[in-house]
Amino acid sequence: MRSSYILKAFVETPWAILPRQLIVIEEIVVRHANGEKLDAEEVQARIHGATRPQDRKVQSVAILPLFGTIFPRANMMTDISGATSAERFGAQFSELVNDPEINAIVLDVDSPGGQVNGIDELATRIFEARGSKPIVAVANHLMASAAYWIGTAADEVIASPSSEVGSIGVFAVHEDWSAALEKEGIKVSLISQGKYKVEGNPYEPLAEEARAAIHERVGDYYDAFVNSIARNRGVKSSAVRNGFGEGRVVGARQAVELGMADRVGTIDETIDRLLNGNIPSAVASSKSQLTDDMEREAQSLRNYVQIFK
Repeated sequence: MRSSYILKAFVETPWAILPRQLIVIEEIVVRHANGEKLDAEEVQARIHGATRPQDRKVQSVAILPLFGTIFPRANMMTDISGATSAERFGAQFSELVNDPEINAIVLDVDSPGGQVNGIDELATRIFEARGSKPIVAVANHLMASAAYWIGTAADEVIASPSSEVGSIGVFAVHEDWSAALEKEGIKVSLISQGKYKVEGNPYEPLAEEARAAIHERVGDYYDAFVNSIARNRGVKSSAVRNGFGEGRVVGARQAVELGMADRVGTIDETIDRLLNGNIPSAVASSKSQLTDDMEREAQSLRNYVQIFK
């Protein structure tokens, strides 16, 4: 029988990820929990089909990879699979924002998403950095679910021609092992206190009340996801719920048509554009607004001085 406690702890957290990707990750976790040690290259090949790209700089433009499955903190999966720790990524991003030698940041995104914990906070950190220097997220080649949540916080979202973006949604996993245990002649007794302490355990069918509680939890995360995307893209929440793929990933051109991305282009084209001083329109608008605000303040000061002359 599989290592139930390790697996339950892994899958019970709500996910913002492509469902097919979680199946692959779950298999790796089960094999590891059962004592089968896979080397890092094999794990990366199974989960991502590629090796994690390196952080790099092209003159004054920093390229920060958002690669693989996203977890709240560094853990076994991030260490051996080349996945991303949201906490570590956020710290690296802040360093680049504060680095006077960096004039622009490109988020090199190739991720199916990940666990929801820490994602809203990371997206907000990136969103609040708008205006400090150009921040561009490039889908290269997958920007799905939690990765899209994060990527849209940039000033601009670029979709490489063969990329897929979207998958706006949240889900949780419950596994019912009661039939399998009964077949093996195993009966599990849970002795607990606290009305809901063992709610949703895998040793018995999921009760309707427990299902409703899980559904509500997933709904809360989904609302946060949708509201964050709406803020990031400057649209209403209803537009995200009903017009941004509705949980599906879409191709690059459709993403632009739906307002999910700003343009189709490659990461190299994006870097060249930033090096040539072509900043995202959102940054230009922010700078224009700042100039207008300063002019209004100056005019108010001139009017104030005129009154007392």
